[in-house]
Amino acid sequence: MISSISGLKHHRLSQAPSVLHNPKAHHLTTQPSTHQPNLSAQSSPSHIPKRDFIPFLESKREMASELRAPDFTSVDDINMSSLAGVTALEEDKLWQRMREEARWDAVKEPLLASYLYSTILSHRSLERALAFHLGNKLASSTLLSTQLCNLISDTFMEDEDIRRAIRADIQAVKERDPAFSSYSHCLLNFKGYLACQAYRVAHRLWKQGRTALALAIQSRISEVFHVDIHPAAHIGSGIMLDHATGLVVGETARIGNNVSILHQVTLGGTGAVDGDRHPKIGDGVLIGAGAIILGNIKIGDGAKIGAGSVVLIDVPPRTTAVGNPARLLGGKQAPTKLNEIPSETMDHTSFIKGWSDYVI
Repeated sequence: MISSISGLKHHRLSQAPSVLHNPKAHHLTTQPSTHQPNLSAQSSPSHIPKRDFIPFLESKREMASELRAPDFTSVDDINMSSLAGVTALEEDKLWQRMREEARWDAVKEPLLASYLYSTILSHRSLERALAFHLGNKLASSTLLSTQLCNLISDTFMEDEDIRRAIRADIQAVKERDPAFSSYSHCLLNFKGYLACQAYRVAHRLWKQGRTALALAIQSRISEVFHVDIHPAAHIGSGIMLDHATGLVVGETARIGNNVSILHQVTLGGTGAVDGDRHPKIGDGVLIGAGAIILGNIKIGDGAKIGAGSVVLIDVPPRTTAVGNPARLLGGKQAPTKLNEIPSETMDHTSFIKGWSDYVI
């Protein structure tokens, strides 16, 4: 046993670097250098000042990029300006603003620095950041985030209309929601916005005939965001789904552009027919919280549906329908016409004086 151990030691010494056989080099290895940097201290995030944490992460990312094999191509290496319809990073002011907001939030809240870096600051485009965030939100134990991230990113990059809608929707939230504080906050935390963008992915998959995957994503959207939009439904751009909890949109429903919808709204069928059986919502419509609109009926452009209303028949353009069952403000023969676009004004209550003598 002793001889075998001795032989092993001799073998290891014979395989050691030649520096051990060089007296001068050996002298250097035995003398501690006062100028030797403490690499562990430099690379540890705990030694980085809070306000410098994001630059530290970015420098690490650049180092990792330099160490890649020459033939390895990352999605982040793609020249975004070469893709049709995609704005170059330097020209995408919304994305630049979002990154600035994220950096400032990381300074104010160091606890969020790593989160903000991984979701926003480490990406080259809004589409890429949104795909990463949605992929992680919608992932499950059997539906991996990396698979979803790549699927969503590819969908965004292949569809110019979706890329436009992503920006139109977030701008709609900024202009109409008093709770809006920043673009980055909307991207990360507004589940109505996130659910709508995830629906757009499922809808494109549905149109491509990939119905099983589209329905799987719909199911995850419903579970994660509590928003149930059938992937076959058609939804325009400039959409604000405020709060969005409990929203249900049926298979044959159509929603126009520049529409605002609050939580607990149902665009459903009557249960008595199949085929084309869901509502058609025009442009510029405002639908208040808890409204129920059933059947293959039309809500005209610029109409307003009051909170808690039950609508079973067509609503003319630029009119207000309120109640259960809903009635037109001003009466059926000469309904009061709206002069402004309700989805933009977000006025939910001014009609009450002309509709009833409601008092408490």
